[in-house]
Amino acid sequence: MSVVEITAGSPDVDGTASPEVIEAVVAAEQVLSRRLGAQVRLADPEELGGAGRSVVIRVRVAQSPFSMPRTLVVKRYPPATHDRDPWAHEAVSHQLLTALPAEERATPELYAHDVGSRLVVLEDLGRAPRLSEKLNGTDARAAERGLLSWAHAMGRLHATTAGRDADFDALMRRAGGQCCQDPVAFDVHGAIAGLPDLLESELGVKIPSSALEFAQQAAKAFSTSRRRAFSPSSSCPDNQLVTSRGVRFVDFEGGCVRDIVFDAACLRVPFPSCWCAWGLPPGMSEAMVAAWRAEVGSVWPEIDDDAVLLPRLLEAQLLWVWLATWRVLPKLDDHRDLDAPPRSVVLAGRWVRLKADAITLGEKAVVAHADCVIDALVERYGSEVLELPLYPAFR
Repeated sequence: MSVVEITAGSPDVDGTASPEVIEAVVAAEQVLSRRLGAQVRLADPEELGGAGRSVVIRVRVAQSPFSMPRTLVVKRYPPATHDRDPWAHEAVSHQLLTALPAEERATPELYAHDVGSRLVVLEDLGRAPRLSEKLNGTDARAAERGLLSWAHAMGRLHATTAGRDADFDALMRRAGGQCCQDPVAFDVHGAIAGLPDLLESELGVKIPSSALEFAQQAAKAFSTSRRRAFSPSSSCPDNQLVTSRGVRFVDFEGGCVRDIVFDAACLRVPFPSCWCAWGLPPGMSEAMVAAWRAEVGSVWPEIDDDAVLLPRLLEAQLLWVWLATWRVLPKLDDHRDLDAPPRSVVLAGRWVRLKADAITLGEKAVVAHADCVIDALVERYGSEVLELPLYPAFR
């Protein structure tokens, strides 16, 4: 990449940088210069991708009167188009987490943020591989270590941010956030309201009243739980960096404070918010849950009791599976990712795992409900829908 020097207000950029990148760099220079009270110049913007229309770039600090890292990451968001504002969640999450001691922080440090420019300037965690790269690689031991590191990091994040609801709420109000604190919880309630009709119209499956009541009670319990801590909200393996200091979380567009068990259920329904998920070897999810429990037990000792944790895990697991089904079922036949199994196979795998865990706990209503959905998926897609391949690293 050619060297690009950009001065705030009058960028000197060659033709390879997009207007969005130029605007993000200029805005970041201005925000940093105002914060430090002296001119900061940035150079060499490198696009790192981004969700939706957001711009995410790595930049070199070319000039600063103060000691700063050699490179930084800039994330800039377009104007919010609905009540849910990803910039507010991102900025507030980083404000909350940057206040933690450096040795306890599993996230990048926040250097600057600005509501007018809708950007955050963050520590650059470097070119560490993402967890997805480990899972799609050829080293099973490295993939296993990455998954366990993710579980440990999640548990430490929960333990170090326990009971920070008031702080998060205050920061959200200051940032102008108007949405519910947990965007996923909002969608869960939508799934509970909409899935019964959707399952019947798409698959001919009626949800029994006992299963619907189970889901409703689970959602209510999670909304009133006192076991609450910060959650990145996104479990996608692309958003976890495997560094020498363990897994680091890098995306907080839905960051919030919520029940910790709802996050822990992501270890049983690996990466429930994305559809690039292959299967895990037998026992891997159990090992991840154990790693998470080892980190949170000192704050919530009752989590060590299976009679307390396992029923709540099943409740959260059902809500994740319902949410995934509600989101994808109307367009299940429309997507086929070349580097991932068919979504019908991923979805069936989540229902199969739910059924197995419900059998273990003797939750007959959930077992019968899962059986009906699985049978309907097999009838539509054939028995091969039950054959979810393992991640490449474990084959």
